[in-house]
Amino acid sequence: MFIRTLLAASVAALSLAGPTLADDVLIVDVAELSGAGAAAGGVWHDGVVMGFDDVNAAGGILGRMVDLQSYDSQTDPMNSRAMVQRAIDDGTYVLMGTVYSSSTIVNMLVAQQNGMPQFTGSEAPTITAQGNPYIFRTAFGAQMGLPKIGTYLANDMNISRIAIVWANTEFGRGGYDAFMNVAAEEGMEVVADIPTEQAQVDFAADVTRVISSGAEAVFVYLTEEESARFLISARQQGLSIPMAGDTVLVSQRVIDLAGEAANGAMGHVGLSAAAPIPAIQEFSTRFQARFGYTPDHNAIKGYIGAWTVRYVTELIGDFDREAFAKRMHGLCLDAATYPGVLMDVCWDDTGEISRESFLVEVVDGQQAITRTLAAN
Repeated sequence: MFIRTLLAASVAALSLAGPTLADDVLIVDVAELSGAGAAAGGVWHDGVVMGFDDVNAAGGILGRMVDLQSYDSQTDPMNSRAMVQRAIDDGTYVLMGTVYSSSTIVNMLVAQQNGMPQFTGSEAPTITAQGNPYIFRTAFGAQMGLPKIGTYLANDMNISRIAIVWANTEFGRGGYDAFMNVAAEEGMEVVADIPTEQAQVDFAADVTRVISSGAEAVFVYLTEEESARFLISARQQGLSIPMAGDTVLVSQRVIDLAGEAANGAMGHVGLSAAAPIPAIQEFSTRFQARFGYTPDHNAIKGYIGAWTVRYVTELIGDFDREAFAKRMHGLCLDAATYPGVLMDVCWDDTGEISRESFLVEVVDGQQAITRTLAAN
């Protein structure tokens, strides 16, 4: 009995520390590969795949190859929780995903309880406000990005009356709250407050409300497919006021889905394939050649996350999850020394990210950078 108990304790200790055998390192990506979030999760996953393929081509992590496995969350929060538990049970070293905030806010609790470092593409402010020491973003939280576009609308475009169209989800509520705070600070009057549902198809009535509100601009905070549908409906009904958003509205995936209706949309983006940064442009060229489409912010987020796993593991010199999480807090990686991160980047003690970002406008079906903004 004593030997059996000692053996069980030893196995548990090894599980907490991470992989120890000289074989491949298992890393699981839990992503929205089907369901309403597939437009975002699939692109994220392609970025993760390319990232770890490049890591392996460069010698792996501490000389060991990465065995990347993908588990489909089906864009369902409770299924994502089950997939995260499965990934932990299967022995993943670090967890990648999810992208949808409504899933991450649920599944990150499982990762936290198991001491599992987790890289997420989610943007809801609540994710890094829970005191979870194992969660790390690869993109701005909404509370970091929205002040930039809000200030631009108020000060550069002199917008005083604005309509807001937002997704009534964890992701959407986080962005909505952050933008409402900015609007109040900048003295913008919200003349139409329009919540929508996940996977909503028809936006005709919402566009009509915007038109009749007398708004000088509309702030759109929806997911990829819904953003494209809104833009198409806005074009069909002749909505002529500026349409602004944060990251998603002007993402390449939305541009591809909305076609000409995306032209003129503007917004703040943390990551863009159009960024005037040679490393990002080189990544974009290789990504498009491999997958047949232009990468958006989700692909870049996944790629950067993959390389960060390698760099942090090399910094601590071992596959130790606890040491990994501790090293991430307050970490800065400069792209000259750590080229896989593509841009200089830092994480604070909550797992929030800081780096340069961009204001963009969609011109002729492409993101056009109009301004580079300093890091937070």
